[in-house]
Amino acid sequence: MLKYSMPVEFYFGKNVLQENGYKIKNFGKRAFIVTGKNSAKLSGALNDVLMVLQKNDIEYKIFDKINQNPEIEIIYSAVDIFKKGNFDMLIGIGGGSPIDSAKAISAIAKNNISGRDFYNTKNIKSAYPIIAIPTTSGTGSEVTPFSVVSDKLLSIKAGFASPFIFPKLSFLNPFYTVSLSPKTTRDTAIDALSHLLEGIYSIRRNKINYPLIFKGVKLITDNLKIAIEHPNNMDARENLQMASLYGGMVIAQTGTTLQHSIGYPLTTEFGLTHGLANGVVMKLIMEKFYPAVSTILNDMFN
Repeated sequence: MLKYSMPVEFYFGKNVLQENGYKIKNFGKRAFIVTGKNSAKLSGALNDVLMVLQKNDIEYKIFDKINQNPEIEIIYSAVDIFKKGNFDMLIGIGGGSPIDSAKAISAIAKNNISGRDFYNTKNIKSAYPIIAIPTTSGTGSEVTPFSVVSDKLLSIKAGFASPFIFPKLSFLNPFYTVSLSPKTTRDTAIDALSHLLEGIYSIRRNKINYPLIFKGVKLITDNLKIAIEHPNNMDARENLQMASLYGGMVIAQTGTTLQHSIGYPLTTEFGLTHGLANGVVMKLIMEKFYPAVSTILNDMFN
């Protein structure tokens, strides 16, 4: 039996916010915008979001304190502001960290969760609506039910999953990734490549994903070098973001595997970016899993 669930309405391409952003008003009148200090502004995404919200008479507040590995304390400080402001939806703008943070804030606030109890997904019975706007091509968080939060006290980085934190709407505009540095372009693409490959390694692998995996891997290998050397090449940027989207769609069905599990402590202990941490162990993981999945790979790529 095959099963596939993707309850996210997403739009991909140029001017997707300007043309479809009016749909945000279906989810409330007070938006809590979750982002980092700079990326949302530099990419142009924040300005586009604010214009849409103002046009549709949606009030908003910007929470821009999300760092690269958002920690529990930051999440709960945002939850307090969210509750006091009587907001009814969240908009995550940026890489995986702001979008994952928006998901965590949504679940914690809606279910009145305290401490680390959000890691026990039985405590998540519902969530506030989440709108996702990625400014990187890596995590695919705009189409997944996952959120990853760091715990500085325990020196861990761990994720939780719930169908309630799938975004309701996602807007993917490759132009928002043009401002990325070469290093971030590289590292986020490696993260997307990890998701695609782990869709093969997973015991929950799904044949419906195989065309996405095949195409996504090819898009990254054909376009990453171009995007690094020519940051304004929109074809390359579009192809990398499509690959990232495919990667998110894949892990939404399969989850991640050993590669991510090993990568997390490399981030918390040694400060490697998430994508780079995955890249460090990628070859070794490939070699480990190849004997078990070689037949599947041959069927997929031949």
